[in-house]
Amino acid sequence: MSKSKVWFNIRDSFWFMPAIYSLITLILVITISLTDTWIVSLFREDILKNFLIEKDTAKKIYSTLVTAILTMTTLSFSVIMVVLTTYSSQFSPRILQNFMKNKFTQHVLGIYCSGFISALVLLFLVDNSKPFIGPIIMVVIAMINLGAFVYFIHHSSRFLQINNLINLLKNEGTTAINLLYKKEQPYHSYRYWREMELLELKTKEKTMLTANESGYVQNIDWESVINWATKNKSVIELHVQPGSFIPEKLPLMTIWSEEKIEAKINSFVVIGNERSDVQDFGYTIQKLEEIALRAISPSTNDPHTAVNCMNRIGVLLTELGEVQSYTPYLADTEDNLRIIHKPTKFEDYLYKSFYEIRYYGQNDVSVLYGIINVLYKIAVVSSEDIKQKIWEFHFYIMEVVKWDKLSELDQAHLEKAYNNLKRSCDAVS
Repeated sequence: MSKSKVWFNIRDSFWFMPAIYSLITLILVITISLTDTWIVSLFREDILKNFLIEKDTAKKIYSTLVTAILTMTTLSFSVIMVVLTTYSSQFSPRILQNFMKNKFTQHVLGIYCSGFISALVLLFLVDNSKPFIGPIIMVVIAMINLGAFVYFIHHSSRFLQINNLINLLKNEGTTAINLLYKKEQPYHSYRYWREMELLELKTKEKTMLTANESGYVQNIDWESVINWATKNKSVIELHVQPGSFIPEKLPLMTIWSEEKIEAKINSFVVIGNERSDVQDFGYTIQKLEEIALRAISPSTNDPHTAVNCMNRIGVLLTELGEVQSYTPYLADTEDNLRIIHKPTKFEDYLYKSFYEIRYYGQNDVSVLYGIINVLYKIAVVSSEDIKQKIWEFHFYIMEVVKWDKLSELDQAHLEKAYNNLKRSCDAVS
């Protein structure tokens, strides 16, 4: 297994943060216990007797706190199960990983583990002398655990509020956009490349590398791929993008190289069992779309939530349109072609954002009105190129509008929204 995949699996696991807390706590508690014994034996006469606690009293404190912290942990896990059940049934199964990967949730469980281990280890390390530092430290840790428990309940209740969840997903999408397009990269991107060079490349001998396992492409280390290609004087054509599902032995990349091909190049493409939102902007769009679809289903019938999701999708598409450009050719710092790939175009994101909502919400005038309004808002603040794509896409949406079945008032409001969209795209229509 590659180092990149190992790091992805560790980083996304639920046990990683509590394990770190537990390990650090174990070291600190043993240190505290040894220090406590040393201080009491060395300065016993100088320490006020009121600060020294009897051995049996200390044991009662530690054992009581072990039970209390374990109870808080159990209650917290019960809250987690309620949140996960709610997410899976009402929102989308894909949202589960957002709560599980949430750093605050993992930190809280890490704090619980720290408190439990502290009390348990100190309980076993109580010797025949009267402890001094241990009980004081344990009381402080217990107060921290209590504060974490109270805030965790508050945090979980906020997580269950649909508007907060939608905003969280929107922020997740913004982070992905910043990572993919706004971060300065140590390579150059181009929309076009010299045709003669590309034709000459196709005549050279090539090597096809296939996927070692089935799964979703979670991450592509672009910088490492380009560095490898530069070092080996190679050109690589990638056949996948983050979010793509690839079966085992399906072509992963084609390499034109003057040097011997190393198997290490496969490790730069991380494949896992589920999609990841680190480089996969479309995954965030899918989550928002699924919440919208659940909202407009007959069992839920909540079109306002669907419109809220569409508005956030519109914000993300606007941010994407400002920074994204279709650049399938990546070159090194000396402008030598190194990677050919097929990045997802803006119009593809646009289609994937609304095609299911269009199909399942075509009989709901509020949904159609919401889509047109979102397209209008994107067009108003976007470049002429994006306006052109919005205008071409809007015909696809308008195909399902049954004007003759709408009431007069519905027609008037829908026409008003359509006219706003038309005016915003007049320069390109």
